Amino acid sequence: MTDLPFRIGQALDVHAFAAPDSPRPLMVACLEWPGERPLEGHSDADVAAHALCDAMLLATGLGELGSVFGVDRPEWAGASGRALLGEVRRMTAEAGWVLGNATVQVVGNRPRMAARLSEACRVMSETAGGTVTVSATTSDRLGFTGRGEGVAALACALMVRAG
Repeated sequence: MTDLPFRIGQALDVHAFAAPDSPRPLMVACLEWPGERPLEGHSDADVAAHALCDAMLLATGLGELGSVFGVDRPEWAGASGRALLGEVRRMTAEAGWVLGNATVQVVGNRPRMAARLSEACRVMSETAGGTVTVSATTSDRLGFTGRGEGVAALACALMVRAG
């Protein structure tokens, strides 16, 4: 099989909302959302960053989120999505890949992301090392996101051979 100069990865990440009295902040798309109920997870549960990390890892054949940053890796407990994304950028670059571009769609009723989408795109692009477009939608009251039980994110990443 010929190794192409580009590869595409896609991924889905989901997290349930934490208990209402959880002291952790809500992190989505490498941004903190003050006053919002946080998500539960081994790290900061940033579904957007996690989905993008997974898509980049899968495209380059370096594994997947659970094998690279799984719960059996205590050094990543509580890590920010930004830190995970930075590490994936380092890993993929070391393997000879750079992010061409990516899309990330957050699915949930909360947080209301429209006013901060350009900020999310900027921060995720800077961290991932390529253009990342972030969007948000609801599921029209269907499923766990529609019932307000959690948030999901889907990502697609185009990885390009460096050099």
